[in-house]
Amino acid sequence: MSISDNPIGVFDSGVGGLSVLRSIREQMPEETVLYFGDQGHVPYGPRSMEQIQNFSEGITQFLLDRGSKLIVVACNTASAAALAYLRGRFPDVSFVGMEPAVKPAAETTRTGRVGVLATPATFQGALYASVVERFGAGVELFQHTCPGLVGQIEKGELDSANTRAILEDALHPMLEKNIDTVVLGCTHYPFVIPLIERVVGENVRVIDPAPSVARQAKRLLEAAGTKSLSQRRASVRFFTSGDVESMKSMLPVLLGETGDVELAVWKTDTEVF
Repeated sequence: MSISDNPIGVFDSGVGGLSVLRSIREQMPEETVLYFGDQGHVPYGPRSMEQIQNFSEGITQFLLDRGSKLIVVACNTASAAALAYLRGRFPDVSFVGMEPAVKPAAETTRTGRVGVLATPATFQGALYASVVERFGAGVELFQHTCPGLVGQIEKGELDSANTRAILEDALHPMLEKNIDTVVLGCTHYPFVIPLIERVVGENVRVIDPAPSVARQAKRLLEAAGTKSLSQRRASVRFFTSGDVESMKSMLPVLLGETGDVELAVWKTDTEVF
């Protein structure tokens, strides 16, 4: 069996990474994927960097043990806290991570004012600071952590009054500052893009980072010669550290397809989950 037949491993703190998986499925339907949602520990945003690194290392090893040829860290918080750490721990593994799309926002904004929605851990991380330093010159950024939004999306409440209230609280002050672009710095947030667009109006651009992440994964596979040569649509295996039925019920809602979900038993250096 060629390594090109091996799966891509994708993980997130919960179901948010399904937005990245959706783009991978659109761009590379021939690739088998293993998706791990760490719902036993969602959300990652309030957790310490050490905890997130520990969880991310355990999940990465879980996916590698099942033959993953590439790891996509489909979580902005985990990317901010653990991506550099993972590359150090697994030097022979190719990783694709998330970073807030400040660069395309800065290149296209007309007003020079951009809103960024992300978790506290993402805003506090060195990765975000580096992105802002490299690409944010001359652009005024307005940040909000959207407390409770990840939990609403994990429950499937994509268009409820409570979800809208969270977004309005974040976005209305930004609109008053004349933003014309919204950057989504959490993989959960693309699932509420329709609601965000209704809040901000048609003159504000909303940037979904998932398609560019899928393109980067495709580039790495092609460069390594490990991209699948199959002409058939491949399968996805789903794993969760939380409630199996909860994740299973979210697949048709968020991904547009169904699948079996397995309870994952994995370990870190100090704990077994």
